[in-house]
Amino acid sequence: MARKVAGACWTAVLAACGSVTAQTPSVRIEGPDLLAEASRTAGTYTLQQRTGGAQFTAGVAAKVNGRWLHSSDYPTHTVSSGSGPDANQVPELTIVSGGLPGEPELVCSLWLHGKPAYAEVEVAVRNTTQQQIEVQAIRAIEIRDSQMLDLGGPESADRLLSDSFSEDRPAMSIHDLGDDSKGLYRGVGSQLIYNRRSGNSLFVGALSSERWLTVLRVHAEKNSAKIVGYEAEATGTTELAAENSLRTSPPQDQVELSLSLAPGKEMASEKLMIGLGSDYHAQLEAYGSLIRDLHHARVGIPTPIGWWSWTAYYFGLNQGAALTNAQFLAEHLKHLGYRFFHIDEGYQYARGEYTTENAAKFPAGMNALEAGVQALGLIPGIWTAPFEVSERSWVYQNHQDWLVQNSERQPIHAGFVIARRANKPLDALYVLDTTNPDAQDYLRQTYKTLTRDWGIRYIKLDFMEDSAIEGHYFRPHTTALEAQRIGLQIIREAVGNDVILDKDGSPMLNPVGIVDCGRTSQDTGHTFEASRDAATGIAARYYMHRNFFVSDPDAFTVSRQNVTEQEWHGGKRALTLDEARVSIALAAISGGMFEIGDDLPTLFLDPDRMALVQNQVLIDIARYGHASIPVDLMTYTPEEELPSIFMLHESKRQAILTVFNWTEKERQQNLQFSDLGLPLNGHHQFSDVLADRTPIRQSPESVAITLAPRSVRMLKIIELSIPAAAPSVIAQVPEHAAAGQPVRFSAAVGPDGPPALADHWNFGDGTSTYGEAVEHTFTHPGTFTVRLTAEGLDGIPFDKTYQISVTGSLDTRFNPEHAIRRERK
Repeated sequence: MARKVAGACWTAVLAACGSVTAQTPSVRIEGPDLLAEASRTAGTYTLQQRTGGAQFTAGVAAKVNGRWLHSSDYPTHTVSSGSGPDANQVPELTIVSGGLPGEPELVCSLWLHGKPAYAEVEVAVRNTTQQQIEVQAIRAIEIRDSQMLDLGGPESADRLLSDSFSEDRPAMSIHDLGDDSKGLYRGVGSQLIYNRRSGNSLFVGALSSERWLTVLRVHAEKNSAKIVGYEAEATGTTELAAENSLRTSPPQDQVELSLSLAPGKEMASEKLMIGLGSDYHAQLEAYGSLIRDLHHARVGIPTPIGWWSWTAYYFGLNQGAALTNAQFLAEHLKHLGYRFFHIDEGYQYARGEYTTENAAKFPAGMNALEAGVQALGLIPGIWTAPFEVSERSWVYQNHQDWLVQNSERQPIHAGFVIARRANKPLDALYVLDTTNPDAQDYLRQTYKTLTRDWGIRYIKLDFMEDSAIEGHYFRPHTTALEAQRIGLQIIREAVGNDVILDKDGSPMLNPVGIVDCGRTSQDTGHTFEASRDAATGIAARYYMHRNFFVSDPDAFTVSRQNVTEQEWHGGKRALTLDEARVSIALAAISGGMFEIGDDLPTLFLDPDRMALVQNQVLIDIARYGHASIPVDLMTYTPEEELPSIFMLHESKRQAILTVFNWTEKERQQNLQFSDLGLPLNGHHQFSDVLADRTPIRQSPESVAITLAPRSVRMLKIIELSIPAAAPSVIAQVPEHAAAGQPVRFSAAVGPDGPPALADHWNFGDGTSTYGEAVEHTFTHPGTFTVRLTAEGLDGIPFDKTYQISVTGSLDTRFNPEHAIRRERK
């Protein structure tokens, strides 16, 4: 994978001037903001800010043939410096630890980048022996001395943000060092350590996910705020799966990843981004932009807005209820933009058999139902768990050879559909082997049927963390993450580029570049506790939105509905109006998918609840499609319990401030304009988005609000000194076209003026469409007036006409020599 390189050229600088000699104890390279130095005696590398604010010193390690080899174990360390192979000449350090008889070398490579400033690290195992070896894990960072990590403040002020195996395995939480009795703070994919006293932070994030899962671990003394070790390790998924889908599986199903390495060959860890600095928001956002560029993330779709069935009905949805909700959506909400109609689990006969309907609930079949949904002008969506296979499914009953196997060549048992009902689990689960050609064909046929026959345009891909297990695959030496990528790519090729794929339940990085949307929070539901549980993930992963994928914050619920038989967030009492506002505001600040999770006819009973889903400001936030910044992500007070202040700067003129009260007590918030990114000398007008009439107290430097328990305040801020204006739009409209040939039109928002929320194209031939980039085919010659109308955030549209001259005509003759057979994949 090519490295992201930005900024000016730099020159590697040695710690001692002049050429490197054998006596030089260390070698240093410099970037604009970071320094890196490698020790010839210890085989370690030190990374620090040029300002001296934060630094750490680390070794590297690898688990080979079942035991750990540490760089400190090696007698010799060869260090070299230079510039990377890129045109920008990025400074590079290489440390080769060797000299242990019969053991491979460890090769650590480090590069310093600028704009954004970060270090990139990769460690390889180089098999210099005469025998094949087995590699189980590689550590690019290994710290075993508390003095080797210094953020410029006491460790008792350290706060940790650790991403998890998936969006909710385990539940996302932010920890203060010392609050975990076991002393282990584990992250998957990325981890941020922030010192609240100094304001400095260390961020480590995986830049790739090609074979290994990157697991980061802060080790502290039990019940103490004292770090005793830190490591960033490229490894398999078994450690995490053993706590989830493999929790009740026998030992032979918990397979440790082990990859063979032949003599003379190398095997590398995943690349890591390491950031040190005093702006943790900048570190997170830089990481997000690197991932977007490196993996060509699919983030250009408009925000999906609509309805889904899960929290409305769970497994209870049937054909009649689905049609009733579709009709309600079309009649009452479609005109506001709610067009996606997403049916979740329960329509299918069994997991792993998604084109076989449950006839007890859908006797007419999904093909007929989805045709009805499309006839109402809605966009059909559906749920799948692509790599899970239940014991009731056709695959398990007929083709257990298509499943991932354990060391005894038996299918690996990976949990149950329902873990416990009446003290027993229901429907055991297994994992589809996506490297098996027959299983691949089954996947292709399944997703082609969903899209070509049923007309599905949005597909949720669930429980991929539960099926990301190490084992014996049809293709030897395949890791769980490799198998998942193979399966996802097969699905993408089967459905084409126009179908929206939404990853739900998977490591965050692995699906990037294949899926369009991705869950960032725990499941929501009909309780305030569900919203509170989801809030940390939405806040902590804000930087992933439109960098990894379009965020899926799960559905919001605002009705008085509760589903008492569902213990998980079904609700024992109706949401209060304040709690309903919390749910919908939480979805809005994500900037991502905006889906109602209620039985829609129940909303009709309550005008104030209907008003929430019809609130134009909330809908426009979703259409704008940017995440609100969690201002206090790492600085919230113990009384606030978790991040509660979010700021969205939609334009120079308009912003949205959202403040939650997650506690059981009334709270006062006095917010400084400087902390919110608002000018102190501005002329700010504040208004309540959610019709809360509680007074807003404003001074030249701050705004003060009162929040009831379990509530949210959402304020629209207008800078009155800036007049309302139309969007600044740069349109690409060709002057000439040929009849019968598609023509591309596009509209981009310029750097000045408010954003455009929707683009409408009228082609002057009786047809029109919506979209930033569209294609149109004129059927006959003539001069046509194309009109672009861009709806603006300030309520003033951009409106302009363009002339296009169309020549020629469609050839109506029979020309078999020009025919091309379209091959079906």
